[in-house]
Amino acid sequence: MSPHAVGRRRVHRSLAAGVPLAVLAAFGVAGAASAAGDPSQPRVTRAATLGDIPLGAFSNALLPGTVDDDRGVDLGGIGSDIYPAGRQGDFWTVTDRGPNGQIKVAGKKRRTFPVPGFDPAIVKIRVSGDTVQVLDAIPLTTSSGKPVTGLPDQAGRDEAPYSYDALTPLAYNPNGVDTEGIVRAEDGTFWLVDEYGPSLIHVSARGKVLARYVPQGLNLTGSDYPVVEALPSVLLHRKINRGFEGLAQLPGGDLVMALQSPLSLPDSAAGDASRTTRLLRFSPRKRAVTAEYAYRFDPVNVVDPSEDDTSELKISSVVAVGGDRLLVEERTDKAARLQVVKLSREADILGGPWDIDTTSPSLEQLDDPAASGVPVLRKRLVVDLGTVEGVPGKIEGVARVDHDTLALINDNDFGMTDGAGAFDAQGRLVDSGIETTVTYVRLPRGI
Repeated sequence: MSPHAVGRRRVHRSLAAGVPLAVLAAFGVAGAASAAGDPSQPRVTRAATLGDIPLGAFSNALLPGTVDDDRGVDLGGIGSDIYPAGRQGDFWTVTDRGPNGQIKVAGKKRRTFPVPGFDPAIVKIRVSGDTVQVLDAIPLTTSSGKPVTGLPDQAGRDEAPYSYDALTPLAYNPNGVDTEGIVRAEDGTFWLVDEYGPSLIHVSARGKVLARYVPQGLNLTGSDYPVVEALPSVLLHRKINRGFEGLAQLPGGDLVMALQSPLSLPDSAAGDASRTTRLLRFSPRKRAVTAEYAYRFDPVNVVDPSEDDTSELKISSVVAVGGDRLLVEERTDKAARLQVVKLSREADILGGPWDIDTTSPSLEQLDDPAASGVPVLRKRLVVDLGTVEGVPGKIEGVARVDHDTLALINDNDFGMTDGAGAFDAQGRLVDSGIETTVTYVRLPRGI
């Protein structure tokens, strides 16, 4: 039996010993939402919440000794994505890089990592009534079995990491990943996307990184796993913390990756003002990007009537819904809309002028890409989640339960908030009170 299999069995014993069964079995008190109301409108039919599982106990049960002090943080952040696991109500999820926040020091924001030993993990969950149960957990490891961690990779490209109080610098880690989307292939391996590179990561069924595909020219050295420069170099202009976030697996096995935000091309001001981001199609068989598409956000005040900052627009989830069709989530932290697009050969812009970073104006600078001859993907609105009562904020994962029902999962950021008040005088987390919740939404007209 592999050490990873032993570790996964150990997590159940350890958590059961350290946490009351009532907490492990019950994910809060959300309760199944009432189906009352207009049956012709989308509505929440179920909500289930994750209970309090100490992050140190969770992590050390998988990889002993990785977390020496969890600072009172519970398991969270598993809402980075959600993917069906076969049995009704079972899903694969993935954590993001771990608890992190921002604190201003001398007027400048610093990125904090209060639990720097945390190792991102694939977590299998079950939705049962109003509870979410952790069925299994798989830590992400390097070729030699070490934790990858969620620390930034490269000085000068990624934010500098600091301790929980933003006073002590931490070391960069070229193995570190900021995991987001997840799908499971037919052979039992997993594919993940990452915001740092941005990158596409192939992971074994037991969590070992088999390959990390990054943009050409990234020059990531020192990693304890294979790094392959197979993605367009234009992706080097990704906005900080806004790399790949969505990942879908098409029926034929191809993958589609979504950039969370427009590239900072030629600069951050252009990226912040732009409403055009990109989707990329990747062939696992060819180990190469085979197509690229321009995706146009709706105006920010259409997606979220309370928001007027275009830079708050993000894609957080993409879901295959048959053939070459995708369900795409456009969101801010408070609202989200789901659109259907169809990928077509005619819309492919891979290898053209928009992949050359000296093209002026850039794709991101075009006020009306379609009018400039760019084949922007056509889309159709499926549901405005901001109008559905009971849907939490910051939805980052979407999965299809059946023809009429979607499962949504929110990212609770491990209960973290920004600012010096995130931790008390003893260095313990002041929890935000936001829970990880899986919410079912029924769409009367389907997708």
